[in-house]
Amino acid sequence: MNALFANIDWSDIGQAGLDTLLMLGGSLLFTLLLGLPLGVLLFLTSKRQLLAQPVVYGLLSFVVNILRSVPFVILLIVMIPFTVFIAGTSLGVAGAIPPLVVGATPFFARLVETALREVDRGIIEATQAMGATTTQIVLRALLPEALPGILAGGTVTAITLVSYAAMSGVIGGGGLGDLAIRFGYQRFQTDVMVVTVLLLLILVQILQTIGDKLVIHFSRR
Repeated sequence: MNALFANIDWSDIGQAGLDTLLMLGGSLLFTLLLGLPLGVLLFLTSKRQLLAQPVVYGLLSFVVNILRSVPFVILLIVMIPFTVFIAGTSLGVAGAIPPLVVGATPFFARLVETALREVDRGIIEATQAMGATTTQIVLRALLPEALPGILAGGTVTAITLVSYAAMSGVIGGGGLGDLAIRFGYQRFQTDVMVVTVLLLLILVQILQTIGDKLVIHFSRR
């Protein structure tokens, strides 16, 4: 067994795993906080919705599409000056979170918008007929009805962030991705590469399982 994992330093693996979890947790938190209201705003300002504003929707949609179309590796590099300004560094966990958030927020916002579009129009009209304000409609009708879809979108986003966090190792973002690149790829240590990939696969499976259970729990169907 020792010969099979001759290059493995389990303390480094543990620290890299912790860094990955910190990057995932921090970026997912900010992605949800920013992406949810952005997705709601995209939905409300779209055609035939409560706050239909074609110009506003077109502008928001354009910005979201631009950010979604930029490959994440390129985004990491382009954002280095902004990341240094915000976090004080472009390296490690702190340096990885800003580009992770910028890369994932538009993605999650589109998923939220899609989930809201799937809400039965009759529910919105019934709530309006009862004299509810736009805020009440969003909080008491739209979001509760779309919650399973939003949770499913959050799960997909979390898994996407795992892959983004691994890619951040290209610029020294830390975590399992950084370990895989520096030791597994650049030093040809296959055992390090295998272990880091297996840990990332396990993390993805755990996230998917938790997400599926949450969707089932909150689904009314």
